[in-house]
Amino acid sequence: MPGGPYFKWPWQKIYKVSVATQTVNMAFDPEAPAANQGGKILEAVTKDQLNTGLTGQIRYRVSERNLYAYLFGVRNPIAHVMGYFVSVLRERIATFEAPPEPGSTAGPGSSGISINDLRKNLRDLNEHMDRECASSEARYGIVLDASLITGIDPPPDVESALAAINTAHNMVSSDISLAQASADQRIELSKRAAEIETLKAQAEVQPLTALASQLAALKGTGEGALRAYVRNVRLGLFGQAQQVVLETKR
Repeated sequence: MPGGPYFKWPWQKIYKVSVATQTVNMAFDPEAPAANQGGKILEAVTKDQLNTGLTGQIRYRVSERNLYAYLFGVRNPIAHVMGYFVSVLRERIATFEAPPEPGSTAGPGSSGISINDLRKNLRDLNEHMDRECASSEARYGIVLDASLITGIDPPPDVESALAAINTAHNMVSSDISLAQASADQRIELSKRAAEIETLKAQAEVQPLTALASQLAALKGTGEGALRAYVRNVRLGLFGQAQQVVLETKR
């Protein structure tokens, strides 16, 4: 506890532990520094059997609430934490499937190229590693502040093929988008044309409807009013006509 001075008996031992946050390459192996290309690149296998190299860093610190596990739980706590982190990461890389895009009816992992999915969802991968390694404090007395996976790179011979696949995929996606835009435009034009024709039909029917209502009103006032209206209309038409054909009875 804070305070002092402190004294120890000859058979007692003092342990000094730094609780400052430290950063280490995620490919570093404390028990074999030469492994993973000298602690620079961590190799993993994707779900479509592609070897890929992972680069990044891990930030960690000793847990002040669980110093007993750090000092007396295992011989080399950081080695156990790094081993646990690497095993969880490789398992996640081997089974990772990208979540479906919003509005898409395809299921997860429909693209078929796991490296592309991993690169697009790098943030989700880091968050998953943070959640999975949260138990390291209780197990080993070490708190993982963050895992920062910054690079996912396939071998050079696969990179060129992957670039060609991505180019073809982008071209297909562009063609599909153009086709969808053209279809949407035609549908919209068809809707506009249908609306225009409907309005035209309504404009032609409206005078007839109004005339029918007027004739019904005239008929309601008496038979003579309707005959007088028809006579006046005929006279108007005769006045505008140049020739008139009358049917006569023999």
